[in-house]
Amino acid sequence: MTTPSDSLVSLVTGARRGIGRVIALRLARLGPVALNDIPQGMDELEQVAAEVRAAGGRALVAPGDVTNGADVEQVVKRVVDEFGRLDVLVNNAGITRDGLLVRMTDEQWRSVLEVNLTGAFLCSRAAAKVMMKQRSGRIINMASVVGVMGNAGQANYAASKAGLIGLTKSLARELAPRGIAVNAVAPGFIVSPMTDALSEDAKQKLFSLIPLGRLGTAEDVAEVVAFLACSGSSYITGQVVQVDGGMRM
Repeated sequence: MTTPSDSLVSLVTGARRGIGRVIALRLARLGPVALNDIPQGMDELEQVAAEVRAAGGRALVAPGDVTNGADVEQVVKRVVDEFGRLDVLVNNAGITRDGLLVRMTDEQWRSVLEVNLTGAFLCSRAAAKVMMKQRSGRIINMASVVGVMGNAGQANYAASKAGLIGLTKSLARELAPRGIAVNAVAPGFIVSPMTDALSEDAKQKLFSLIPLGRLGTAEDVAEVVAFLACSGSSYITGQVVQVDGGMRM
């Protein structure tokens, strides 16, 4: 694996907004970054790419559907054609379709599992082919504390994130002999438009569950991802790093 002073080539899925955007901007400080999201999000992807370039970094906009194997293979090929290698894959693309079990539709169940879990499988498979030849690489899966503890009204989301944790541990064992580390990051409650809309009373109840007494930020998550991407984490694999302020210690 390259040293922290070397340039790391990263691919971030779901990079057009939220945590994915902040992760992409953070990894762009380590080297070239490829930005992936659905084709309908091209304008937002271009805006993120512009931010990277304005800061002196290199960015490739690589739209594609992570649930489509052919799209995924093409995205990875574009990254390698453009930058010559792929060092870091961040499987961040994800959706929610919340609902109580008895009211959850087949489509709500399938769509969340397809994007959150199958998408990560397809991207990991494509990236691993490149990384195995390099005999180095990092795959970082964005899980969730919901995948660890469950959550009412999110059976599909929790199942997808728990599955992602299982995928992480299996790939870590499988790919370690080729010098590839695979880890998961499990954010807790992160500042978002949804949490901003909560009443002060609801926020205080939420804070009471978190020993550090605050919500996390996308930057908190991105810093952990950046650490796992660099050589300082070279002896860490198969782990789930919970970025949750101690909520699930």
